[in-house]
Amino acid sequence: MFSESKDNTTNEDREQFLYAQDRIRQKKRLNQHFVVFLVGSVFIIVLNQFLGVGSEFFIKNWFVWAILIWAFLFIVHAFNVYVTNSFMGKEWENKQLTKLREKQRKRMIELENKVEHERKTSSKPLTEKDYDNSTPPELE
Repeated sequence: MFSESKDNTTNEDREQFLYAQDRIRQKKRLNQHFVVFLVGSVFIIVLNQFLGVGSEFFIKNWFVWAILIWAFLFIVHAFNVYVTNSFMGKEWENKQLTKLREKQRKRMIELENKVEHERKTSSKPLTEKDYDNSTPPELE
């Protein structure tokens, strides 16, 4: 009675929910980055233009370069959230996972066949005693 789950969602529904939650988190971080970029850019401009901070630097308008570098980093962040995720999203991850599992399964079959072949071609048949010893029969 108490062990029955009242949650009837399937595993796929749960995955979709977690994926949507992750995408929302990514977009929220991007929006936060944009706000921090705007506020930080204004702060850097005020520091340089009105308070004279950095006037002794060898680059006269250093704040422009700082803002451009920061803007480039923001564009990379936006690219990762909107572009990269569209073709390397959850479906791509699932395909890669399936491909890797298949590759591992084939490798395991190859190894099992190799061991079976070596066991059949060994000159001495294996016995229960061989399995009990800590050293393989080839090393005795």
